[in-house]
Amino acid sequence: MSACGGNGPSGQAQPRLAAEDPPSSISTPTLTKSPRAAEPERIRIPSIGVDARIVKVGLKANGDMETPDFGKAGWYTEGPRPGQDGPAVVVAHVDSKTGPDVFAKLKQLKRGEKIAITDKSGKVHQFVARRQQQTDKTALPVKAIWGKTDGPALRLITCGGDFDRRINHYVSNVIVWADAA
Repeated sequence: MSACGGNGPSGQAQPRLAAEDPPSSISTPTLTKSPRAAEPERIRIPSIGVDARIVKVGLKANGDMETPDFGKAGWYTEGPRPGQDGPAVVVAHVDSKTGPDVFAKLKQLKRGEKIAITDKSGKVHQFVARRQQQTDKTALPVKAIWGKTDGPALRLITCGGDFDRRINHYVSNVIVWADAA
């Protein structure tokens, strides 16, 4: 399984969320949606120069996660909205054939740095990066990503690690775990 918002030099990576229970099938109290957050519209991470529009992404029929167009981030709609209780997930590409993309510097994000998600009502939901993890795409920790949280949480996911030119994909995912500020 993999989840990645990175296209790499080939422009062809497809996140896959089918090897384990897909997030939409995990029924935990953390996925209960509260009305206090509107749909996300923009993500800003000043410390690494991120300022991007957020669009909706879901799962394709084959289990691959949809990815946003170049220059945008994608909020996974099967989970909570940023600011709601539970782990909201935002993915973006690391790069493409044309150069760096939204999460090009995600791996440089340090513990304690701020992430801001502005929703469509204009409310800003603040998060703090707590840790970072790089995993093999075949070992994406889906149950941990969408597991129980104490209040709002955020997971940022992109591609990382080595780029395998034989298959035109990165071999890993970079995950940033963040909690509400």
